Amino acid sequence: MTLLQPPRAVPRATRARARVAAVVLLVLGTALLLAGCSTSGPSSGATGYITGDGVVTVVDPEDRAEAPDLEGTTLAGEVIELVDYRDEVVVINVWASWCPPCRAEAPDLVAAARQLPETAFIGINTRESNASAAEAFVRDQRIPYDSIYDEDGSALLAFQGLLSPSSLPSTMVIDRAGRVAALVLGTVDTATVVGLVEDVTRESVPS
Repeated sequence: MTLLQPPRAVPRATRARARVAAVVLLVLGTALLLAGCSTSGPSSGATGYITGDGVVTVVDPEDRAEAPDLEGTTLAGEVIELVDYRDEVVVINVWASWCPPCRAEAPDLVAAARQLPETAFIGINTRESNASAAEAFVRDQRIPYDSIYDEDGSALLAFQGLLSPSSLPSTMVIDRAGRVAALVLGTVDTATVVGLVEDVTRESVPS
């Protein structure tokens, strides 16, 4: 899968059709990557940004859609709402303690969060029937940011068309205008997260 980023010279109608095709490809990509969580690791995918294990999609600012509403209670019992992070770049990571690729990428996400102290990180701990296992995962990996406890996957319903309740692992970058700027389906490494965030941070905030 290559970078789904239409050239600026392409007519608006053509770009619109391309975005529809992109959603279809993302859903198909999600289904392929899910198979990785049931075996020894994630499926391999072509990267459109830098070398990594996941499929990376970067969206041009003029083509970005508003991020869905996200609200939930964290493992620590605090309520998180994505709208409260407007004017900040936000990284959202979907994970579960029982998912091998999620465990594999955790140290990279921790390193990225420490390298990006001005960036908000939010985890979504999904399809986790045992909160104690999730809490142990957070302690063992020394994850420095909060995660919404999404036992039944309902928190991801707002992301329908981009993610499913079974999208594990996956990572999104939300720009300061509250729009989806990038999506990684599959494991992500530190350099990819840092690079995506730095690119989005350098952008001017739309009026």
